[in-house]
Amino acid sequence: MAQMGGFGRRYIKAFVSGFFIAVPVTVTVLDRLAYVARVEGASMQPSLNPEGGTTSDIVLLNRWSVRHYQVQRGDIVSVVSPKNPQQKIIKRVIALEGDIIKTMGYKNRYLKIPDGHFWIEGDHHGHSLDSNNFGPVSLGLVHARASHIIWPPNRWQKIQTCLPADRTPVLSWNEASRDDNDE
Repeated sequence: MAQMGGFGRRYIKAFVSGFFIAVPVTVTVLDRLAYVARVEGASMQPSLNPEGGTTSDIVLLNRWSVRHYQVQRGDIVSVVSPKNPQQKIIKRVIALEGDIIKTMGYKNRYLKIPDGHFWIEGDHHGHSLDSNNFGPVSLGLVHARASHIIWPPNRWQKIQTCLPADRTPVLSWNEASRDDNDE
């Protein structure tokens, strides 16, 4: 009987020590690498939540891939809302710093994206609060990049980086610098 008591104490001690190791490791992983989030609303339809209000997509948000604020056109990113710092929004990157973009209802019809900023839009233009409302977004507000849809199971997939054909920059910084190098 005394051996049973010793086994139970060892089991509890192993569990407690494992717990005190697992919690900091989990917190670090969620803070530095990736976490999951529910995407609500219609602003990213049809890419995310294609069925509307009946179900919400749950996506894997990769924090590691944006740790140096490296985003590219077509990425779907999570950013701290410029309108409400308590809220995170998920949108597609349309233009990067130096690009000239034709806006859809912003105060200027054409706009050069300032250094340290980028332009984001929802895929469902009529139902999106995005850069067309609040302008270019600081790269410092980037929180994570959506890399995979993990729920519902019938939508499991890697999220492809793509830019809608009608939303490409009028002139991109990469194109301008490539033209300069050709001369």
